[in-house]
Amino acid sequence: MVTDLRRRCHDTQSPSERLQLCLLGGFSLRSSSDGVPLVQGAQRLVALLALHGKWLRRSYVAGTLWGDASEEHANGSLRSALWRLRASALHVVDSAHDELRLAPAVEVDVHRAATVARGILAGAFGEDTTEMAEPRLWEELLPGWYEDWILLERERHRQLTLLALEALSEHCTDVGRSDAAVLAALAAVEREPLRESAHRALVRAHLADGNVAEAIRRFRIYEQLAQHDLGVDPSPKMTALLEGLALH
Repeated sequence: MVTDLRRRCHDTQSPSERLQLCLLGGFSLRSSSDGVPLVQGAQRLVALLALHGKWLRRSYVAGTLWGDASEEHANGSLRSALWRLRASALHVVDSAHDELRLAPAVEVDVHRAATVARGILAGAFGEDTTEMAEPRLWEELLPGWYEDWILLERERHRQLTLLALEALSEHCTDVGRSDAAVLAALAAVEREPLRESAHRALVRAHLADGNVAEAIRRFRIYEQLAQHDLGVDPSPKMTALLEGLALH
């Protein structure tokens, strides 16, 4: 029975209903070019369903989002959030029996980012892989949200994007695309300024492009950051990149 209900939910989707859900850099839900205003409870519900990406029992959703309240109050808050979503006249959430999920027609930016990042880490470098260096894919997940269910996903996204940006930079350097290599490494550095591996990728990209002065400048920037904020010197891996060059 639940399977049949789920199938009907999926089959009712229409391309005209497509919505864009952004969780990177902040929450926003858009239909075509128009923003969809949602109260906080509805935002949290949509975000939770989007990050799990599967059917969830109502009891789990209510307990996760309103765990500090009584079961009765939590269930009431969930019903209120669902009512507000339905009042928007947009198909955002599927409901089947006692389970909920984000409607498949809703496009989620963090899903796109994860797909591109995992492709890069698997060595599948296509025409769209440089998209990873665009801020819309590597920005922080839901900044300012501090619930436990957000923190783990935020760190997962941070690590995944950093690894992908560094791998993209290294790949682009190896194939002679120094411009893309620099942009990817700069994105990683901006995302995590104290991450040495990101700075190493940037220095290597500048060296591959023949920009020795720029490479040394970036080395000095990291050296000062590491000494001031971490109390350490650049690692031998970093210094080895500039071996034989006049650094003083």
